[in-house]
Amino acid sequence: MINNVHKYRKEAKLTQEEFASKCGVTRQTIISIEQGKYIASLPLALKMAHIFNVSVENIFQLEENEEVK
Repeated sequence: MINNVHKYRKEAKLTQEEFASKCGVTRQTIISIEQGKYIASLPLALKMAHIFNVSVENIFQLEENEEVK
C-alpha cells in the first residue's frame, strides 16, 4: 500500500497533532499510518480525503504487484 498522508499533511501545513485532531484520532495513529504500519479504515480515509480536498485514491494506492484479497 502506498500512502501520501505525510505529503498532503505537510502541504496543508498541519502538524501530526493538528491533523490527528481534525481526523478524530490520536497522533500515534497518524504516525503509524504515515510510517505504513497501519492502514486507515475507510471512514478515516474518507475523512482525510475531505480534509485535504482530494480523492481517497490520491492519498492511498495499491502497489502494482499488490494483490487484492
